Amino acid sequence: MSQLNLSFPAFKGFTRTTIYACMGVYVALVVLGVVSPYAEATVRTVLALSPALVVHGMVWQLATYALVHNGVTHILFNMLSLWFIGSYLEVTIGTRKVAELFWVSVVGGALCTVAFSYTHLLGASPLTQTEGASAGILGMLIAFAVLFGDHEFLLFPLPFRMKAKWLVTIYVLVDLFSLLDRGPGDHTAYIAHLGGALFGWIYLKRAPRRGYMASTSERYYAVRNDYYRWKRKRAQRKFEVYMRKHKDN
Repeated sequence: MSQLNLSFPAFKGFTRTTIYACMGVYVALVVLGVVSPYAEATVRTVLALSPALVVHGMVWQLATYALVHNGVTHILFNMLSLWFIGSYLEVTIGTRKVAELFWVSVVGGALCTVAFSYTHLLGASPLTQTEGASAGILGMLIAFAVLFGDHEFLLFPLPFRMKAKWLVTIYVLVDLFSLLDRGPGDHTAYIAHLGGALFGWIYLKRAPRRGYMASTSERYYAVRNDYYRWKRKRAQRKFEVYMRKHKDN
């Protein structure tokens, strides 16, 4: 049985950049909260995901909420999860595709949150704010389960092994049960998590082998090269017509 050890993965690429960004935003908000709690609350409101504000034009919140965390435990757990999972995925599918997977999951989770909040099911409200990178991490976890589903790994400090697909299943079930179990107003974040997992799975199944950005770039250069070939052929035809007229004269 293959085994993956998730104790000390590489710290580089998109994973490192995203962790630095989240940590930078967290520290900046903490410092701002000491200097001016009102300013900190304002900035947090602008960056966090609030469905009521999104539908009124603050569409950047569909992405920026992933950079905002509330509390040391929240950001520590998310950043460790992002480090462990993201680093291994970058080795497997490449930095560019991991970045696409993460942000597709983040935005997908946000869209699910906005839609769910207006149903008012389970006490959901469009005024509830959602923060954290968990939607992107759940999308990456789904990809990890698909790619390494039958692999066993050790996750320090737990003293036992578990297949990746079962661990990810537990993560998803915990979010699902938390969604159904918590009191009114506490469900929105779990919808983001589950939506991120769904969009992560869709992306992994539907995305081109090298990702959408690479595919789009290749199509762009192909169209550009076709255009330049057309221009050269047209210039060549004009030159031939000119030479024939010049020869007749």
